[in-house]
Amino acid sequence: MKGVNPFFRRLATSWTTTAPILAVIVLALAWGRTIPPLVVGIAAVFLAAAVLAAVHHAEVIAHRVGEPFGSLVLAVAVTVIEVALIISLTVSGGPAASSLARDTVFAAVMITCNGIVGLSLLMAALRRRVAVFNAEGTGAALATVATLATLSLVLPAFTTTVSGPAFAPAQLAFAAFASIALYGLFVLTQTIRHREYFLPVETTGERGGRQGTKGGKPRSEAEHAAFPTNRAAMVSLALLLAALIAVVGLAKIEAPAIETVVRTARLPQAAVGVAIALLVLLPETLAAVRAARRARVQVSLNLAFGSAMASIGLTIPTIAAASLWLEGPLLLGLGPTHIVLLGLTVVVATLTVVPGRATLLQAGVHLTLFAAFLLLAVSP
Repeated sequence: MKGVNPFFRRLATSWTTTAPILAVIVLALAWGRTIPPLVVGIAAVFLAAAVLAAVHHAEVIAHRVGEPFGSLVLAVAVTVIEVALIISLTVSGGPAASSLARDTVFAAVMITCNGIVGLSLLMAALRRRVAVFNAEGTGAALATVATLATLSLVLPAFTTTVSGPAFAPAQLAFAAFASIALYGLFVLTQTIRHREYFLPVETTGERGGRQGTKGGKPRSEAEHAAFPTNRAAMVSLALLLAALIAVVGLAKIEAPAIETVVRTARLPQAAVGVAIALLVLLPETLAAVRAARRARVQVSLNLAFGSAMASIGLTIPTIAAASLWLEGPLLLGLGPTHIVLLGLTVVVATLTVVPGRATLLQAGVHLTLFAAFLLLAVSP
């Protein structure tokens, strides 16, 4: 590679560059075909590689544009492609997939608000005893998630205009408008009006202590790291999108194998939505855990609550529009068990967020709720 620009030489030899490209190639070769178990296993390997590459490129972009824009880029990119996957599976699944959007969105909320939050607090508390974050921004994000989840997933179980856990057309239109409006208002608050509420904060000591700031302002950039150039950031953005497309596409390829396992094990159909959400949210989970290990808990919480919010705020309006041509009812209302889990999650998350500090106990509570969700998903 003599005479080649050093930047492109490093780019060509980096696994984070080749993994998304190879994963997209595997996706293109396997898409729309009936593939043997061996190829399913190979696709799973490239799926894992694409997840790790997505995390790397998301961190490059986050470092270049700063917080909270960095976490917003990853959350929105993953959710947009997740919504496309939900629509695709709903259309191809017919009436049997009428509850797939509900199951996947609820799974995303529980994974982010309990799984990602719990793991992030655990990593931070293990290293510094106390995890600190901005209560103002995190509280606003949690309030938005709780409102969106209640309007979109709880109310349909109690409305009486139509039978079943579904909205009437006017009710669905309102839920769609409210979802996109609240999500847009939150993004405006997070990135422009009150951006300082969503920036990482420092502790006064290596092992914890009261929440503090540097120079009176929250820390917004990772220290001691090379600042990416515009070219590197643009390349990482392109590779991030390629990796996310590969992640979601390969997750769809893995879906038949997942459905086969679900049927063989006689598990509920909702377990398919849980498995798909777990696969799709892997990049955000790894990125959040890595940020928490660096004591940047606010970045982790931005990713967690931002992903939950984007999942509802973008999925419900899209599903509402798609329902104009989809056959069968659109089931959005949760059952009693899931409503209890959601309500308990909101209460616990509120008590976690209000102090702006968390310990291993709060991490354990969230992870216990996440484990309960997984258990009830396979054994309702």
